[in-house]
Amino acid sequence: MSFSGFIDFFQKGKTFRPKKKFSPGTLRYSLYKHAQASLNSGINLRSAVQLPPGEDLYDWIAVHVVDFFNRINLIYGTVCDYCNDTSCPTMSGGPKFEYLWADKDRYKKPTPLPAPQYVSLLMDWIETQINNENLFPVSTDVPFPKTFMPLCKKILTRLFRVFVHVYIHHFDRIISIGAEPHVNTCYKHFYYFITEFELVINKELEPLMEMTSKMCQDCLQNE
Repeated sequence: MSFSGFIDFFQKGKTFRPKKKFSPGTLRYSLYKHAQASLNSGINLRSAVQLPPGEDLYDWIAVHVVDFFNRINLIYGTVCDYCNDTSCPTMSGGPKFEYLWADKDRYKKPTPLPAPQYVSLLMDWIETQINNENLFPVSTDVPFPKTFMPLCKKILTRLFRVFVHVYIHHFDRIISIGAEPHVNTCYKHFYYFITEFELVINKELEPLMEMTSKMCQDCLQNE
């Protein structure tokens, strides 16, 4: 599933945040196009996430962090009209899982927030990180900082929580607009990527574990 096809389905302009783009002619742009070509070719998703021979792991992760940020923005954009302070007074994934927000700036201590406020703060925070060239260098001449991998793990962990909230609290909306296959494919792609490189701890994956085991078993059988 190409990102352009993904955008076409989810209506241009409905994205929750502006799409982050790679500059043509850069290494990241080439890696992004390589990743999209693999997805478009119908290759098994587990194979598509593997690091291409000879490529740098951090570059590959940077490309995917930005791509998943874009995609999950689009997915949340389809349910954000139904996700409000009344319907979702906490950022949760069912009764067992509640996510608190902290950013070392405005919210120094983990704070319970309504889901839309949590997601809005999250997307603003991620956008700031990926647009900071000291954290996400644009040029291959500039080395990645030592903080890069821990930062990517935090970004992907928090993006996973958006999947949790959408699947558990708003999946009826996803089904009603016929987006289920697209969201499921995006989720499987995300799940295979984070497990391939051990970017999100198992405890964070628990809320969707049952669904994931069924979905990815089907994925392995059908692809």
